[in-house]
Amino acid sequence: MAAEKMLKFVTVARDMPEKRPPRLRAKDFDEIYAEYAIGKAEEQAARCSQCGVPYCQTHCPLHNNIPDWLRMTAAGRLQEAYELSQATNTFPEICGRICPQDRLCEGNCVIEQAGHGTVTIGSVEKFITDTAWEQGWVKPIRPAVERTESVGIIGAGPAGLAAADMLRRQGVQVTVYDRHDRAGGLMTYGIPGFKLEKHVVMQRIDQLSDGGVEFVLNCSVGQDITFDAIRGKHDAVLVATGVYRSRELETGDADLPGVVRAIDYLTASNRVGFGDEVPAFDSGELSAEGKRVVVIGGGDTAMDCVRTAVRQGAKSVKCLYRRDRANMPGSQREVANAEEEGVEFVWLTAPKGFEGAGAVQGVVVQKMRLGAPDATGRRMPELIEGADYTEEADLVIKALGFEPEDLPRLWGVPGLEVTRWGTVRAEFTTGRTTLDGVYAAGDIVRGASLVVWAIRDGRDSAAAILTYLGQAAQSVAAE
Repeated sequence: MAAEKMLKFVTVARDMPEKRPPRLRAKDFDEIYAEYAIGKAEEQAARCSQCGVPYCQTHCPLHNNIPDWLRMTAAGRLQEAYELSQATNTFPEICGRICPQDRLCEGNCVIEQAGHGTVTIGSVEKFITDTAWEQGWVKPIRPAVERTESVGIIGAGPAGLAAADMLRRQGVQVTVYDRHDRAGGLMTYGIPGFKLEKHVVMQRIDQLSDGGVEFVLNCSVGQDITFDAIRGKHDAVLVATGVYRSRELETGDADLPGVVRAIDYLTASNRVGFGDEVPAFDSGELSAEGKRVVVIGGGDTAMDCVRTAVRQGAKSVKCLYRRDRANMPGSQREVANAEEEGVEFVWLTAPKGFEGAGAVQGVVVQKMRLGAPDATGRRMPELIEGADYTEEADLVIKALGFEPEDLPRLWGVPGLEVTRWGTVRAEFTTGRTTLDGVYAAGDIVRGASLVVWAIRDGRDSAAAILTYLGQAAQSVAAE
């Protein structure tokens, strides 16, 4: 009977949850999409073709069992759908909100390739997990057996939290160390509320804390505690710090007042949303209110910045990107949302420098054109000589991406090997580093990437750590 509910893509059109009008959503930081009603979720899930080779699943970093939980949803078996989703994904309600589905599962949907419009996988995933929280299907973490081994996790972002969840469910004692005053990493302080409302993150952190995970916050490794001390306290250590060092412009005047880093700008905005006192925001340094804002960059962080600036009451918001729309790395869905909210994209432009006496007043812009493809196949931007002009600006936000910090130097651990890119050298799939009992996961290994990849890496490393702990226990028993 369940099969009869599927394959509705020919007669049922793709229908996303209602999106709030731009004039309304641009005034607050609430999520822009409404929730599906149960009937609509069942209808949209029923559009799945149940294809023999589910490209949605193979293109999901977590390899979520998407066709099966869509089938369960279409049949009204929501608790089973949630359990299938939760089996492979530690935070499905977060991925349903912030994954770039247009580049991953939905972008590879078979019926999309056939011209019928992709299944709204992300929205259904969000619906079934939100429903699970409301109905009490999300159970507390209660290990069947407590173990004596302990694991220290450095970094409370998605990789660290995903690993903490898996380890704690197996009874391992887990302590998470993080430099911030709240756990969640960029999910808490980097991603704006209109994409991911903070209670969604906090409820998962509360679940971990209630389940026995110990959080040591406001703790900077190398300053408040040494890496060796953490290593000596635990049977294994996972490094999941993420990458927080902002890439900088090569212009010599990039430190002019009014030119700020994206991470500082977004963190200030999110702290204000929590009700924190943020002097740099109150003074106007990290606020866009009433200002002509220029954001430099074309990734998802740049999209977060331009849309945040709109909500803060900017006079105008422009985004400079050195390639064209088709070659930008950010989600096209996010670009469309930004344009609806009044953001102007200035394609094929790059900053040459800044103008201003005592504070920025403008960006000197170079016009570009696309030349031959590079090694990745993307066409390289080339400078158009003599086409420079000035873009007026009171606030310039640099959203050029992130690089890893020099952990061996900061932590005084020269034996922790890194790659030529500065990322921690770790074994593929396990995250095992060059130090015994030390693992690494997430962006600190793969470079700045997606939350869903961090979750995958954290889960993989947790599985490897469990194997390591088991082998150590066997070795002790044999002695």
